[in-house]
Amino acid sequence: MYKFAFPLFLFIAVLLNDTSCSKTSLRLEVIADWGGLPVFPYKTFVELAVGREMAYLASKLEIDAVLALGDNFYLDGVKSVNDLRFKETFETAFNYESLHVPWLVVAGNHDYYGNVSAQIAYTKISDRWFFPDFYYVKRFTVPMSNMTADVIMIDTVLLCGYTSPEHPYEQPLLDSIPLKTREKHWKWLEDTLKLSRANYVLVCGHYPVYSIATHGPTKCLVDRLQPLLFKYNVTAYFSGHDHNLQHIQVLGRGQTMDYFVTGSANFIDPSTKNIREIPPGSLRFHWNDPFSLGAFSYLDINASNMTVTFVLSNGKILYISSKKPRYYN
Repeated sequence: MYKFAFPLFLFIAVLLNDTSCSKTSLRLEVIADWGGLPVFPYKTFVELAVGREMAYLASKLEIDAVLALGDNFYLDGVKSVNDLRFKETFETAFNYESLHVPWLVVAGNHDYYGNVSAQIAYTKISDRWFFPDFYYVKRFTVPMSNMTADVIMIDTVLLCGYTSPEHPYEQPLLDSIPLKTREKHWKWLEDTLKLSRANYVLVCGHYPVYSIATHGPTKCLVDRLQPLLFKYNVTAYFSGHDHNLQHIQVLGRGQTMDYFVTGSANFIDPSTKNIREIPPGSLRFHWNDPFSLGAFSYLDINASNMTVTFVLSNGKILYISSKKPRYYN
């Protein structure tokens, strides 16, 4: 694990350290809490800056997909599939040819203040918005190999049943969603993890398991999700909700679990109020500069390892971490 601060083009040169035109890795970008503004101009300077750098990186590295991990439209989601926010906050802010790749989307708590079903329906309208259901799995093949990566998109609002997990008794999700619906999701998740034989398994949701920032750990996920991640040897968990970057690595069951928070694509939160609420010694990296124009994550997955890189919107590299596959074919 390393920390860098140099221009992005040097990083690209390192990644492409051969003269071959053959692509040898699966390449993903990850953002969360990126949902612009509910009033004109429907975008923030941070969102626009992050979008430009994502597009630049994507144009150089041929990104395969973007993972968009909730709070897609601030502050109250969308009203219908025809809501202008799809155009003004998504299609316009990220209107770059290099970003016309599949966007794997999942809902956050602010999306639940509106109509999540409308976001799912938008999948049939957009040629890149991929949100087929509240939760789903997408399998990728690692180029130049017979290895695979499963990206499991989960609905943490539905799993926990609350739009504010740190105050669960103050803001219940919806009385109309029965416990059996949430338990169905938990069963689907365990069944999906149990059946996966992918070399890399990435679980992605909106709420973090652990966080040192404003919202802190999500008790529901610490209690129920973390044991599943360890049991089924998940490669990493990606989330947002807190508006900064974090890498938290927890030891358990003779292995490590890596948690990445990447919620800095629209606002930046400098808080560290919950730094004592995570396992001692587990914080590997944290960034929360409120005077910056945001950041995102870049994942490079090849036959040897998965590299997670935190990238500032000005192209500088903040941090790099890597992890081996679960097993080799």
